[in-house]
Amino acid sequence: MTTKKKAIMGIKIGMTQIFDENDKAVPVSIIEAGPCTVLQKKKVESDGYESIQVGFYNLKEKLANKPARGHFKKANVKPLRYIKEFRIDNVDEYDVGQEITADIFAAGDLVDVIGTSKGKGFAGGVKRHNFARGSMGHGSKYHRRPGSLGAKGPARVFKGRKLPGRLGGERVTVQGLKVVKVYP
Repeated sequence: MTTKKKAIMGIKIGMTQIFDENDKAVPVSIIEAGPCTVLQKKKVESDGYESIQVGFYNLKEKLANKPARGHFKKANVKPLRYIKEFRIDNVDEYDVGQEITADIFAAGDLVDVIGTSKGKGFAGGVKRHNFARGSMGHGSKYHRRPGSLGAKGPARVFKGRKLPGRLGGERVTVQGLKVVKVYP
C-alpha cells in the first residue's frame, strides 16, 4: 500500500478543546495552515532529486533581500517569509505559482508535525534532564547540583555529558497526530 505524501506549512495560533462524538473533550492545536505557494520544482535530471519548493506567509517587498526578490519574481509571486522544500515523488502534479491549501487534509488523517519547541532559557539538570535532586534537609549541601562529572582518571569531562544549559528552542517532531477538523 503506497500513501501519497502531503505537506503544508503553518503557524500555531493557539490551543482549545473540541468535544468528540462521545462527548469527551479532546485538546487540539489550532494551526493556520496555508495557503502555500509553489516557488520551484526540482527534478532528478537537473538537481539530482525530486522536490517542490514552497513559500508561506506574505512579506513586505522591502523586507526581502535582492536575491530573494529575484527568486519570487521568477515564480511570479509576491514575497513570502518562509521557504521550505518538500521531497515528493509526484512533482509533475504541481505547477510553479500553484497554491496548496489545507483542503488536502481531511478529518481523521494522521500527520507528523515538525516545529520549534518553546525556548526556556538556561535550565539546571533537574529541569533539563530530569536528574534526581538531593535531600533538602538542614545537613545536606547537595540539593539541585548535577553531581560528579566523571572519574579522576581521564581528568576531563567527556563530550555529551548531561549538564545544565539552554533548554528548548530546538526542532521537535511529533508523529502520528490526528487531524480533528479542517476549516477551509
